[in-house]
Amino acid sequence: MFGNDRNSLRQMFFSVWHKHQQQLPLEPMEAMIADIITLHPEYHAMLGDEVRFLDRDYSPEQGESNPFLHMAMHISIREQLQTDRPAGIRTRYQQLLLNLADPHEVEHQFMECLGQMLWEAQRQNRMPDEQAYLECLQRLGR
Repeated sequence: MFGNDRNSLRQMFFSVWHKHQQQLPLEPMEAMIADIITLHPEYHAMLGDEVRFLDRDYSPEQGESNPFLHMAMHISIREQLQTDRPAGIRTRYQQLLLNLADPHEVEHQFMECLGQMLWEAQRQNRMPDEQAYLECLQRLGR
């Protein structure tokens, strides 16, 4: 969607947040991003300070989570749900939603499995394992 350029992806978040605050028209993808940002008030101040945060690095070793990665994972999950890829993800989402009744919380739970799948793929220098991802999703809430 945004390529591999970290700053291009981050710039999209800053731009969408600015447009949302100015109540400017949003493209469908921008509306989804604005919704994700709105669900994360802890990121609002950061997104209002592009100069300070565009190039900032986040260190998990120091207990910092990367807000841009977090929001990008929400986008990934929503795109997976729209396309039902991997096959069955939409059904699992609906099942978990019945128990949790909070779409945002379901996405956060899915994020744990998505992050694990991506970490394993990177660590083993291979494509992400969709079957392992689905198996992880099946274990959620049990």
